Amino acid sequence: MHSLKGFSQSPPAITSATTSLAFFNLNRSTVYRSAFIPMNRNMKSSNNNLLKVPQTYCRASLEVQDASPRGTDLQVHGVSQTVVGVLGGGQLGRMLCEAASQMAIKHVDAATLEKLEQQGVDCQPKASTIRIIQDKYLQKVHFSRHAIPLPKFMQIDDLEGAKNAGDLFGYPLMIKSKRLAYDGRGNAVAKNEDEISLAVNEKDQRPDPDDLTGDRNALAPLEDMLVVYMSKNGHHLLRENICHIVKSPANVSWKIQKLATDVAYKAVSSLEGAGVFAVELFLTADGQVLLNEVAPRPHNSGHQTIEACFTSQFEQHLRAVVGLPLGDPSMKTPAAIMYNILGEEEGEPGFRVANQLIGRALRIPGATVHWYDKPEMRKQRKVGHITLVGSSMGIVETRLKSMLREEINEDQPAAAPRVGIIMGSDSDLPVMKDAAKILREFNVPAEVRIVSAHRTPEMMFSYASSARERGIQVIIAGAGGAAHLPGMVAALTPLPVIGVPVRASTLDGLDSLLSIVQMPRGVPVATVAINNATNAGLLAVRLLGISDIDLQARMAQYQEDRRDEVLVKDDKLEKGGWEDYLNS
Repeated sequence: MHSLKGFSQSPPAITSATTSLAFFNLNRSTVYRSAFIPMNRNMKSSNNNLLKVPQTYCRASLEVQDASPRGTDLQVHGVSQTVVGVLGGGQLGRMLCEAASQMAIKHVDAATLEKLEQQGVDCQPKASTIRIIQDKYLQKVHFSRHAIPLPKFMQIDDLEGAKNAGDLFGYPLMIKSKRLAYDGRGNAVAKNEDEISLAVNEKDQRPDPDDLTGDRNALAPLEDMLVVYMSKNGHHLLRENICHIVKSPANVSWKIQKLATDVAYKAVSSLEGAGVFAVELFLTADGQVLLNEVAPRPHNSGHQTIEACFTSQFEQHLRAVVGLPLGDPSMKTPAAIMYNILGEEEGEPGFRVANQLIGRALRIPGATVHWYDKPEMRKQRKVGHITLVGSSMGIVETRLKSMLREEINEDQPAAAPRVGIIMGSDSDLPVMKDAAKILREFNVPAEVRIVSAHRTPEMMFSYASSARERGIQVIIAGAGGAAHLPGMVAALTPLPVIGVPVRASTLDGLDSLLSIVQMPRGVPVATVAINNATNAGLLAVRLLGISDIDLQARMAQYQEDRRDEVLVKDDKLEKGGWEDYLNS
């Protein structure tokens, strides 16, 4: 009976070495479902037959490779002749090699950065940076010397020292191992003095406790038990101190983004080396951005860049190390979520749970599964990840919720609304329904609500303030009389607002039109003709079409259809005359 360890139990499982990667022939590769595995030209099994299922083996090499051209007649096959060594491996090394295979760059392993540097190999990042980063206490000391904002911290040697730190800093406290602490391991939280002893003991419950040496404890206070880690393109949520979900782009203000970028740039500038540096930051309740720690490599919180960005973190890392022009890091999709597949159970039960999750993911539009081929399953161990992309965060979040439902529903989940249609009274509905009809014609999901600026101001405030976070991208607001609704909503949201003046019983809607168009500077409302909710719907489609090629094509077809309607009418009028036309 086959074990479920990935996409399917039918084929044999692909296994990959996780320490390092040897040279491989870039002209031969095997695609196995969604997994890309490089194949070595000389790879053979024990009986000298070519392997049916390719495996990537490890070979450490300390030979100095001269990657610089020696003459103008040297042929360069691919982007670069530079030989890149990967120290470490696992899923990060694997995805780094996938990016390199697309760029036709070779790889060779290195035993240690220090030995390579002694032999004259240019290592990136530098060994000096690695020495700082590997010790979390030395890392914080280094950054504090460069005036980078940090949580309060101190080194402690024993339980009594931890209690003294609690007296000094207050609670809650995060107790960390200085070395080999990652994915929540080697970290523990003490909410009060009574939990100090438990936290210290919990921190030491690691798979390889003998690897911990010296003074292992560094300590920092937490503002909240749920912290937001800011990374380049998003923020991520933690489960048991392990990165679980990454959302891109981050739902934070521009001011916070700018502050986070400044802190990250200053921190990385204090280190030696080229490449991608993952910078983890704390956002405190009072709006401060504090540096937590830096990883001088591609990071789990950036895996969504493979599908969501023009240049992934792995390709960007290789470009920087080799000295090639950097790629465009901006997002090519409006929204993305990366979901880490964590071990739910030990052993085979955990593999079965992961396999069921993957099965549900493959039903979701815009979902891509990455399976790491790890040979054993442990609780909370990262064994893969799933990236979901879509036209709005609301849509992607809806798809994520559908994927996480344990029961398999053959029906597609209701799409998250992209447009909000609101009106001050149900008497406006006969007009506003035309906007809903247009959006339905273009298959744009929308919600229709009654939100009065005068009778339900609290509801209006809540609706407008939460619309962006819920995935709404455009708001159409219809109002008659004083018509304050469109302007008030526009003052509360950064989303585009389209106002529809509704004809009331007096003044023929002119009062509504003048009210909506006379918005003060800084509060724009796009306004259509009186009662013309159809144009409001069409304008919403055009706004969405800026980042949606399918909607652009649909809009072009809509215009062509309107043109054809006019041509048919003109032909009928020309052939039959105006009297027959009017009587038909």
